[in-house]
Amino acid sequence: MSAHTIYDNAPIGSLVAWSDGTPRPPERFTRKLSAWQTHNSRGRLIQKQGERGIGSVGLSASFTLHEADYGAGGVIAIRVHRTFSIDSKLHFTILERPAIGAVRIFDRAGPGAELVHLAAHRQAAEEWLSRHGYPRAVLEEVTADEVGADIVEGRIVA
Repeated sequence: MSAHTIYDNAPIGSLVAWSDGTPRPPERFTRKLSAWQTHNSRGRLIQKQGERGIGSVGLSASFTLHEADYGAGGVIAIRVHRTFSIDSKLHFTILERPAIGAVRIFDRAGPGAELVHLAAHRQAAEEWLSRHGYPRAVLEEVTADEVGADIVEGRIVA
């Protein structure tokens, strides 16, 4: 799939893989493997942004994937996000869509909201929120209607 297709069809919370089509180098080539992983990995779709302008410069629509967290002892020190323009030449695949009944937790309401957690159900979402500091958090449940619309519109095969 193209980046544009991911932007148009993948629901927030989906697990998305990207690839440049090159074969994975052997483990012993650590530098080549590290470079390859930059263009071949996966992450959770956490945000979509429409076209916007900064001064006289126009930026095309984009989406952001949460690739990884690094830290120790339950403390996240580094969070890795990758933002892709819809003009990206990489190949994308939706590996997993959020399940019916899952609850998305956004950091705030509105079009610039970012997914901060995907919980299995509402009780798990409320428990997660009680342990993390998002005072303006918004909960959104994945409904059967949303999944059904994806099937009817041909975005997934039933």
